[in-house]
Amino acid sequence: MVTLALSPTLALTAPWADYALLDSGGGRKLEQFGPYVAIRPEAQCLWRPALASETWEAADAVFKASDEDEAGRWRFARPLPPTWPMAWGEVAFLARPTAFRHLGVFPEQAANWAWLDQWLTSRGESYKLLNLFGYTGVSSLVAASRGARVTHVDASKKAIAWGKENADRSSLAQAPIRWICEDVRKWVEREGRRGARYQGVILDPPKYGRGPAGEVWRLYDDLAALVAGCVALIEGPASFLLVNAYAERLSGLALAGLVGEAVAGRGGRIDFGELALMEQSGARGVGLSSFARWSAEA
Repeated sequence: MVTLALSPTLALTAPWADYALLDSGGGRKLEQFGPYVAIRPEAQCLWRPALASETWEAADAVFKASDEDEAGRWRFARPLPPTWPMAWGEVAFLARPTAFRHLGVFPEQAANWAWLDQWLTSRGESYKLLNLFGYTGVSSLVAASRGARVTHVDASKKAIAWGKENADRSSLAQAPIRWICEDVRKWVEREGRRGARYQGVILDPPKYGRGPAGEVWRLYDDLAALVAGCVALIEGPASFLLVNAYAERLSGLALAGLVGEAVAGRGGRIDFGELALMEQSGARGVGLSSFARWSAEA
């Protein structure tokens, strides 16, 4: 029987050397990415900023959204390089402003990176991990840095190329990482037919997306079948499934229910909750995504 955690987990990401949530409020976040300060929209920051307006006005870059799908344009106060280096622990990566407000890294995921790092530290080099919707590969590199054999799948050729750049910066270009540019659902279906098996699966889907051949992904329509397909690929006593979602209406408890249905009869434990960034002052936090995590070890 699967055990469900009795209460949600608030997985907090505090500032680290190359990133800090400096302030928030008025529907925006003021963030430090390496040597540069950026302002990005965040509708749920309903409170007033704590820092002086002069601090906000000194930001190097401001993102202006043009639609509800997070597209828009950056306005730069001064010329910035097209990319610049950042790091989390032993993993190095490149920050790069994109047309969708992101810079190639989701800082709140550091809570998941820390969990993954701890989980894999004692597992050894035989651990097989599948990272789906892997984007620019920071989770894959955290796993590879701990000796895991990683299959990284994303539908974007640009994201795959960016991930390989990050691997090179992390001195992991020769690590056992397979970089696959493919529709995630098709890849999982084929792996199932091939009898492939993994000990761990990370699933971090967008609300909406398209595959390399124009395949349409809709989170609420497609997630349940994909989770079931992922569970079919998992085996081993030290196995896990981590599902993360950035949809506002999809809670951690809802994800836990979906995962629990998929792993019924396997035993283990499901933890669920929210990923959040803490301001540098420690006074406030911003919840940004929901997660559910099943592990075979209760």
